[in-house]
Amino acid sequence: MLLGPWLVAAAAAVAAGAGASCPALCRCGGQAVDCSGQRLFSVPPELPLDTGNLSLAHNRIASIPPGYLGCYGQLRALDLRNNSLSGLPAGLFRGARRLAHLDLSYNNLSLVPADMFLEASGLLRLDLSHNPGLRRVHPDAFRGLAQLRELDLSYGALVAVSLEALEGLPGLVGLRLGGNPWVCGCAMEPFLKWLRGRIQRCASDPQPAECRAPPEVAGAPLLSLTEESFQACHLTLTLDDYLFIAFVGFVVSIASVATNFLLGITANCCHRWSKASEDEDV
Repeated sequence: MLLGPWLVAAAAAVAAGAGASCPALCRCGGQAVDCSGQRLFSVPPELPLDTGNLSLAHNRIASIPPGYLGCYGQLRALDLRNNSLSGLPAGLFRGARRLAHLDLSYNNLSLVPADMFLEASGLLRLDLSHNPGLRRVHPDAFRGLAQLRELDLSYGALVAVSLEALEGLPGLVGLRLGGNPWVCGCAMEPFLKWLRGRIQRCASDPQPAECRAPPEVAGAPLLSLTEESFQACHLTLTLDDYLFIAFVGFVVSIASVATNFLLGITANCCHRWSKASEDEDV
């Protein structure tokens, strides 16, 4: 009987936390907190503890405090598109195990570092599109995202992506790569081979990814390149080839020595002739 008041107080505290007041300039309903389009320069300091859907889109947020999401274990969707984020702090997703949808499009990301989403292992959809300065994706950037089904890397500045970055995504069925300046050189062959093998499983990209370079394949869709397109990458020299190259080098060397010798003789003859002419004039 003595535990009754304590249990009532604990339940009241939990209810008060779950029903915390809606942040200023935000709209709240159910488990949704909508703070979009409010010209915010920073994230709201506190949110209702039962927040399940948080929208901070269309603001001017440039950074997020470390551990900001640690108390919101019910969070399932986070919309951060169209802000000024250049990176995310380590440990941001610690405690956000239920996060399934993350939108980071239209920001200023230039790098997706290793283990950036490791603690958000429940992600199903990740949007990194329209980050115009996004030039590099670390090979371990998506480690731990075994459940990820949709990944959008379109409209960045990627010229290549390592195969290691995508091999660890067994559940991937949607991949968007269009709008990047892909360089389809020899280093790109393993990734393109993997991509061709997955095209039956991955949803087609509405904006086909195209090669920007080298010139001979500029404008060609990535998936149009075949093994024949990379034949030059596998050319190997035989012993005869090395002997021929050595022979050509030897001939060029002899020719160079002979040319220098003839030029020396010619210069010497001209000098003697000039001196003889001077003596006759005297």
